[in-house]
Amino acid sequence: MSDTIPHGYKMTEVGIIPEDWEVKNLGELCHAIVDGTHYTPTYVDNGVPFYSVENVTADNFRDTKFISEEEHSYLTQRCKPEKNDILLTRIGSLGATKLITWDVNASIYVSLALLKTNEKILPTYLYNYTQFYRFVLDIEKRSLLNATPKKINMGDIGAVPIPLPPTLTEQRAIAEALSDVDEQITALDEAITKKHDIKQGAMQRLLTGEERLPGFSGEWENDTISNLASITTGDKNTQDNIEDGKYLFFVRSANIERINSYTFDGEAVLTAGDGVGTGKIFHYIDGKFDFHQRVYKISDFTDRLDGYYFYLYFSTYFYDRIMSMTAKSSVDSVRMEMIAGMHIPLPFPTEQRAIATILKDMDAEIGTLEAQREKTVALKTGMMQELLTGKTRLI
Repeated sequence: MSDTIPHGYKMTEVGIIPEDWEVKNLGELCHAIVDGTHYTPTYVDNGVPFYSVENVTADNFRDTKFISEEEHSYLTQRCKPEKNDILLTRIGSLGATKLITWDVNASIYVSLALLKTNEKILPTYLYNYTQFYRFVLDIEKRSLLNATPKKINMGDIGAVPIPLPPTLTEQRAIAEALSDVDEQITALDEAITKKHDIKQGAMQRLLTGEERLPGFSGEWENDTISNLASITTGDKNTQDNIEDGKYLFFVRSANIERINSYTFDGEAVLTAGDGVGTGKIFHYIDGKFDFHQRVYKISDFTDRLDGYYFYLYFSTYFYDRIMSMTAKSSVDSVRMEMIAGMHIPLPFPTEQRAIATILKDMDAEIGTLEAQREKTVALKTGMMQELLTGKTRLI
């Protein structure tokens, strides 16, 4: 064991940590661990916010249910969320957390536990540790194995071990370092959302002719897809995929498989013919590929239609078309005529290509931001492994 444990470190139930760190159970670090109301309250249109698992897992505390002031006053006699408390999901979804950083006036459901830390630990340090994979594993290890939905009892939450730096100063340094990276991720999320919104607005205006690009004028034509391209389905099954296959294999999901055959080589747009992604999954490709028997391929575009322009318009408006052709709230499958009879607005091909180029450039900007976000998330994961185990010390 001495060969694997560095000098100045020790092995504990949470792994290798510095010798001057301790391991404390969550119950020792909180002056209260309490769950929300065990009965379903009476909801009202406007009132006091009422938090449940969905608010924590979606990190959305604006779109909540509401209860009356009277019921809230009664519920908070036993469980009162306050600033710097931590919300923990304990039924359905296990181990998701949220640090309350705002002046809160809300009640919570039984599916949430409320962690109120004591003087031994900073709420920000504990919250960061709850984001670490070890914490989630320890929550799941103590959950009820056969419960449906998943559940962890309140007493078992208090038994979860937490590695504890010896001083609040070190805890604060760790929390601040990780929070700085969180701020970078949040800023990137906001930038990505803003870029998406800008792109959506541009698509709405450019693909409908509401806004024309400089240098283009004249009336647009309009025609059906059947007059502008060929439409067919594949002849492969999902099990035909090969993990390290040479070519792309499009199936009825957003995930793209691999295969060693190809039945088409060229520019095409593909969409799922049935399944959960009906009307919502679209792919654009220019090259060799194969595709599932329930995937539609639209290809062989006439010289009146630019392929990428078509992809943009089709992926934006096809779902609305198929929903208008069914009396149900969802679509089980796509029929050939749903695609063939769809009308496409047709500016001159040069204007189509100009529109496509602008929107492609916007996609590229979004892709760059998303790649930067992935790198930042990976950086935080590495920092958590280093800082929350004491492998790297900041003090």
